Amino acid sequence: MGAQIAAHLANAGLTVHLLDIAAEGNDRSAPARQALASAQKISPNPFFTSNRAELITPGNFEDDFGRLADVDWVIEAVIEQLDIKQQLMQRLETIVRDDTIVSTNTSGLPIHKISEGRGESFRKRFLGTHFFNPPRYLKLFEVIPTPDTDAFVLERVSWFARMHLGKGIVVAKDTPNFIGNRIGIYAAMQAMREVTEHGFSIEDVDLLTGTVVGHPRSATFRTADLVGLDTLAHVANNLYEGVENDESREAFRPPWLLLKLTERGALGAKTKHGFYKKHEGKILSIDPKSMEYVAPGKKRVDIESIKKAGSLPQRLRALYEDQGRVGEFFRRTTWDLLAYTARRLPEIADEVCDVDDALKLGFGWRMGPFATWETLGFQRVLDDMREQRLVIPTWIEEMERAGATSFYRVNPNTQGSWNPATSDYRDREVPRDEIDLNSVRDIRGELWSNKESALLDLGDGVALFEFRSKMNSIGKHVIEGLFHAIETVENGPWAGLVIGNAAEHFSVGANLAEMGMAVMQGHWPELEQAVSSFQQMGQRIRYASKPVLVATQGRVLGGACEMTMACAHPVCAAESYIGLVEIGAGLIPAGGGTMRMAAWAAEQAASPAPEHLAPFLRRAFETVAKAQVATSAEEAQSLGFMSPAGTIVMNGERRLWVAKREVIRLAEEGYRAPAVRTAIRVLGTPGRGPFDVGVAHLLQGGFVREHDAYVAGRIAWVITGGDLPGATWLHEQQLLDLEREIFLSLLGEKATQKQIAELLTRNQPMATKLAAKGLVSLTNVFRKKRSSTRP
Repeated sequence: MGAQIAAHLANAGLTVHLLDIAAEGNDRSAPARQALASAQKISPNPFFTSNRAELITPGNFEDDFGRLADVDWVIEAVIEQLDIKQQLMQRLETIVRDDTIVSTNTSGLPIHKISEGRGESFRKRFLGTHFFNPPRYLKLFEVIPTPDTDAFVLERVSWFARMHLGKGIVVAKDTPNFIGNRIGIYAAMQAMREVTEHGFSIEDVDLLTGTVVGHPRSATFRTADLVGLDTLAHVANNLYEGVENDESREAFRPPWLLLKLTERGALGAKTKHGFYKKHEGKILSIDPKSMEYVAPGKKRVDIESIKKAGSLPQRLRALYEDQGRVGEFFRRTTWDLLAYTARRLPEIADEVCDVDDALKLGFGWRMGPFATWETLGFQRVLDDMREQRLVIPTWIEEMERAGATSFYRVNPNTQGSWNPATSDYRDREVPRDEIDLNSVRDIRGELWSNKESALLDLGDGVALFEFRSKMNSIGKHVIEGLFHAIETVENGPWAGLVIGNAAEHFSVGANLAEMGMAVMQGHWPELEQAVSSFQQMGQRIRYASKPVLVATQGRVLGGACEMTMACAHPVCAAESYIGLVEIGAGLIPAGGGTMRMAAWAAEQAASPAPEHLAPFLRRAFETVAKAQVATSAEEAQSLGFMSPAGTIVMNGERRLWVAKREVIRLAEEGYRAPAVRTAIRVLGTPGRGPFDVGVAHLLQGGFVREHDAYVAGRIAWVITGGDLPGATWLHEQQLLDLEREIFLSLLGEKATQKQIAELLTRNQPMATKLAAKGLVSLTNVFRKKRSSTRP
């Protein structure tokens, strides 16, 4: 854990000293060095890029402790033994500066006891800072002040973690396992007992505690396998030991099934079997009766009607109303969890929003316990819990007497949540550097919209183009909408335009269903026009007379990656996963992506000489042919997917605000669009030879399918300029024409059509919709005879 925290600090650009116990022998810093080496092999990668590890210097407590005299922040993450931590604090007090902040990452020991015996100055600068594992990917950062912690220190650490580490901050009280794990582990143990006490299968519980209720797809038991059954049991046992005065303490005693599997060494993903096991390509689960791994039974709970209810609030209400086993499960577990969570206030937190935020940020819940309660109806749930004779805390009854029927209230500039201590709402300012698009719509409305996109006013002369198609795919309506948005901004009193949305993922890329229908119907002229429009969309983003900035987050794939590449000044959340993945559909990037990769390679080369260009061209070719997806915005820059003039935002919630400020800055400086690339150096047929040979070897070795090899060859054809006798210069439009020609020819290939069909049928709702229109069948999507009008 210490090494992963160090990795994320290095991601933020800090110089980090990773100290561990001293080993015997010549390499006394071997433990820290080994921890760093292990962190570099972890998947998912704790580092943005491999060279970030260079910012970490390993050391040991004996020879290198003196380094700490010059640091700004010391984070302790040693063994969970109070006496050892106290001894370390005693040593630290003698060496760190009098303005150095010292914090502990413990989750199982009282924070205030760790700093016992230290001087007043040290105690003022000491607090708990609990990173959730893995630190890079989980946003929750619980900050736990002691009675002695200076308010400025708390504010300083919280600001830094939010701004530079990308964290969501929750202030917790110094109680066992703070907020996130106290409630999250309670919910996990509760769900597990549904298997042993109420006869639900492991698959049933995961179905009912997963995406249908707004929780991660891994739900309960798959999450346990990922975390490690031994780790989960250890945390639950620690909680059981630490919460002696908790009226529901027994709920933290690990269920017998969890303990039994742990004793057998079935620890989850790290041992390749836990609650689940993969065997001969099938996913099996443990049968609690036989303790054998078995295939899922035919009789499983049915939640299809719940899924059809619609949005998350609608699904939750449908579950609450359901009169079958599904509804019984949901009501029983929900009542119990909500009552328990309510009883923990104000013990673990001052306000309901702190609890909800902790569960959303640390466990990936889309809605916290109190927001869930409010969604189901405050009074109705309260009456039902009373009927079940659940213990209701006094503050809930006071809330009821005050006539409050909601845990939250929202105003334009503040968000209020109920504070049990004051029996009233406490307002918090909405962060000024975050933009809530729902609030933008409520205050200013929409300037324009069509079926899949809208134009919004962000204020200060900046407009935002939002596309909101299914999975934010880019189809006809989105492209038409973007053309309209850019034209509106160019011809109006606007400083510029931001392209963005509030979804978890920016976009999956081009709308394959639209393309598939056009191919099936033989509409080749329309297809050629559609591809041309896609290309021109990228050109308009790049060459608009006013700044047009793409603001990304999450997955940014295919055509969305091409939009980002086209943008001269993109703003990307650090956790943007950007890549050209078209080869997976048997196609090449044809929204300008292949052209821009060729241009990127030429711009990286020291000179136009073929020997200087070839290594970068090879890298560009491999990136596209392997459908490589950058695992961070920083890596995207190194791969050519993001302009070096772009901005990376550590806290993704700030991306739209940062993009807006960047538009204003560019406009005030006197914006000038980039020059058109009139001379991109390409290598022609001689430069393509090594690529063709390499692909042939992969095909002969059985590493790629025949059609994939063919598509890779087409990528090489475009990226080297096509049928040219040698190295020369091409206008970017020539490369755009070439990539469009190859793209359309690939669409006419049966193998490509089959790959697109497979991709579509994986998305059952979309495939079903197409079948309902009489255009395709689920199993025979693209087997119609191709039209004679294909190019």
